[in-house]
Amino acid sequence: MAYFDAASSAPLHPVARQALLASLDEGWADPARLYREGRRARMLLDAARETAAEAVGCRADELVFTSSGTRAVHSGVAGVLAGRRRIGSHLIVSAVEHSSVLHAADTHEAGGGSVTQVAVGRSGAVDAGAYAQALRPDTALACLQSANHEVGTEQPVAEVAAACREAGVPLLVDAAQSLGWGRVEGDWSVLTGSAHKWGGPSGVGLLVVRKGVRFAAQGPVDERESGRAAGFENIPAIVAAAASLRAVRAEAAQEAVRLRELTERIRARVPRLVPDVEVVGDPERRLPGIVTFSCLYVDGETLLHELDRAGFSVSSGSSCTSSTLTPSHVLKAMGVLSEGNVRVSLPFGTPEEDVERFLRVLAPAVAGMREKLGAPTAEKVVREEDVLVVDSLGKRCPIPVIELAKVIGDVPVGGLVRVLSDDEAARLDIPAWCEMRGQEYVGEDPAEQGTAYLVRRIS
Repeated sequence: MAYFDAASSAPLHPVARQALLASLDEGWADPARLYREGRRARMLLDAARETAAEAVGCRADELVFTSSGTRAVHSGVAGVLAGRRRIGSHLIVSAVEHSSVLHAADTHEAGGGSVTQVAVGRSGAVDAGAYAQALRPDTALACLQSANHEVGTEQPVAEVAAACREAGVPLLVDAAQSLGWGRVEGDWSVLTGSAHKWGGPSGVGLLVVRKGVRFAAQGPVDERESGRAAGFENIPAIVAAAASLRAVRAEAAQEAVRLRELTERIRARVPRLVPDVEVVGDPERRLPGIVTFSCLYVDGETLLHELDRAGFSVSSGSSCTSSTLTPSHVLKAMGVLSEGNVRVSLPFGTPEEDVERFLRVLAPAVAGMREKLGAPTAEKVVREEDVLVVDSLGKRCPIPVIELAKVIGDVPVGGLVRVLSDDEAARLDIPAWCEMRGQEYVGEDPAEQGTAYLVRRIS
């Protein structure tokens, strides 16, 4: 089985396993106690903090360990907002932040604060100038991920951090995806990370708050972790997290070259092997191991099951893999195709043979699914005043786009097709199909049920 979902959680690094097992015998005592066992545990904890701080590029007393990366984000956002409440209650986030950041923003807004979401382009990156324009006199905090978790696009953190610094606004960087590859550049103020993203154990997060940043921890606090992360430290897991971060950093430069070549191979060959595919994300400014693409006329959940049966573990941002039947907020913000979406994220050490086998398996899997879906039934296709109407109400991705593709040739050049759909994914997928196939997306109209999407035949 080839595991291609390292962006969700990387396999436990061998160094992490060794450190975890070794520290189980040494790091079980309370590090706050003065007896021998407590002093030994404190030494392990302090050494892990020094190691992690060196990797991040901060002072050891600026870094605390939390129970997860999500907890680090929530504590960081809430703490800075509370510490700067006299400045204002305005929060800035990008539209493609991890859900932990967006959930924190929703909580802040529900409590009476204001939130600005900065849009991204089709590559998934924010424009640094647009981000700077969102800053206001009452902005208490800005948040920007270092790299996107779904498409791998790297963000202009250094440029945004400079604009925030000039405006006197702290910038929180969610570095969960990138921290294993290197330090985050720029004059950021707060940083978060998650150990299981770089091959450490789950249940360990990092929260770094630079000296001089106003911060007020929220909720009950205790004396541990500078009062910013309550509860008994999981010292064996923390030691393993720090040890694995140091280990992957030592391998990162060489491994980045190798994984970039493998993901570039996927980016280049998938469109040649599989017709009607959109490769998404920035082609240059991206993490080494992530490549994401979407296949027209394919059900995303079924495709993931097919690949799983073929021996590949991949993930997807397709609406078809979600219980809500709505596209990933990242793909939606980018305005790219969401149906048949596949994210391949290669862990350290991925063999070249696994990538080649994946490329051999993908095309037949997609072709077989498209054949099974077949042509749509014609009984619900009618003409209405020189407009061909396709009723796809009650049908989920990718059926509405398949039905559009089957009938576009039945209208004259310049003619219109009106697609009725109540699937939210159609709002992304139909315009994306038009761009890929050289047709004109006219827009959408209200309908008695769902939404009507108008497409003009150009060729």
